[in-house]
Amino acid sequence: MYSSLVQYVAYRTLPRAHLQFESSSERDYHAFMEQITVDGQRFSISRAARDDVEVLVGLLADDILGSTRETADLDTYFEAFTDIDADPNQFLAVIRDADKEVCGTFQLTLIPGLARGGAKRLQIEAVRLGPSTRGKGLGSAIFTWAHEWGRSHGAALAQLTSDKQRRDAHRFYDSLGYLATHEGYKLAL
Repeated sequence: MYSSLVQYVAYRTLPRAHLQFESSSERDYHAFMEQITVDGQRFSISRAARDDVEVLVGLLADDILGSTRETADLDTYFEAFTDIDADPNQFLAVIRDADKEVCGTFQLTLIPGLARGGAKRLQIEAVRLGPSTRGKGLGSAIFTWAHEWGRSHGAALAQLTSDKQRRDAHRFYDSLGYLATHEGYKLAL
């Protein structure tokens, strides 16, 4: 069963001064990649490929809550990846360090809507960083990158949900300017 959630919604622009973004010259669907530099360390953000699924599931499971939710059966994850990859409103990201090792992931979803004057929303989910990259500014950098990606795709606001047990994550989202404005509910189907 799902535990309670807190809904966070972002309303303000975040500074980019400490980041350097470099886009790849190729713009096809899977070749897209951007480089970011955080305190002198280089990372790449690109669209995940099927070959990344197993390591991304490992990142999702490497977590107190994820360890009880994720399964060893990769077939369901490959099916989900196929659906995500086929949807132009989805961006499943893989983050690699300078040695090209996967060190993080997140999923972005563009949600068109009629509410708020027809505003498009950017939903940010499944944000995970490997233990070696936590606490070094990469989390803030990927959120800045995600916000820029959302803006460039027409999103007017960013939102995310976070389990109520993740108090450290809530402090992090607060530090980014997110506001806990809604209660979220889930129902298993």
